[in-house]
Amino acid sequence: MSGAPQGDGEDAERDAHALRAKIAQELIDAVRDVPPASVSDALSRTCVAFLPDLSGLSLSVLGQGAGVGVVLFASDGVAAQLAEFQYTLGEGPCTEAARLRAPVFADDLTRPPDTRRWPLFCAQAVRAGARAVFSVPLPGAGGTLGTLDLYRTAAGPLDVGEVRTALLVADALTLAVTTLDHASAETGGAVLWLQGAESDREEIHQATGMIMVRLGVSAEEALLRLRARAFARGSTSLDTARAVIDGTMDMGHE
Repeated sequence: MSGAPQGDGEDAERDAHALRAKIAQELIDAVRDVPPASVSDALSRTCVAFLPDLSGLSLSVLGQGAGVGVVLFASDGVAAQLAEFQYTLGEGPCTEAARLRAPVFADDLTRPPDTRRWPLFCAQAVRAGARAVFSVPLPGAGGTLGTLDLYRTAAGPLDVGEVRTALLVADALTLAVTTLDHASAETGGAVLWLQGAESDREEIHQATGMIMVRLGVSAEEALLRLRARAFARGSTSLDTARAVIDGTMDMGHE
């Protein structure tokens, strides 16, 4: 017989399962007894610890419409910007990974093939300080639940160990999120950790509602339009939301 012994594959699968469970447990432990508003930061710090050689990362959940997502946490401002750029422009590794339901890696945002695939995103990402971006989808029951997005300030691919860890962290995040959802439901029906993640976005939700009424569009399209206006103004979604709320910006004039 040729090839590796049959037991090697079983051992590798067992090791991967054990590491995935360990990561999930550490994520859950990281938010145990943590106030809802601090859960996002706790999850972010834990994920960064698993991938110390990356410059930063973010976790987003996806809406039903194409290109619509909400950033649940980001380790830094660049990571948050990269996610916002992709949702606003409708292109990039994140949107591609969600569509394909498979990891998408961009090793060098300054050169082809990445610049040919996502010319607008690459230009904005490089300007923000990123040189490589890697996106891993979070599997959901009916499709992609969200994406784990990683970036580096230097070009170059992930090594084999980093790829393996990123995939396991994405799997573990899905498990941890599901576990936290169930735990929250048992204590009162609300997904408390998600409420905490979005507690600083109350103004964005308020502005989104106003845009829905003003334009007669869905919540997802309203959020997308808010982000697009923020991008066009070189502003943040939060500042743009505040302008909508205080009446200094009329989203009816696109």
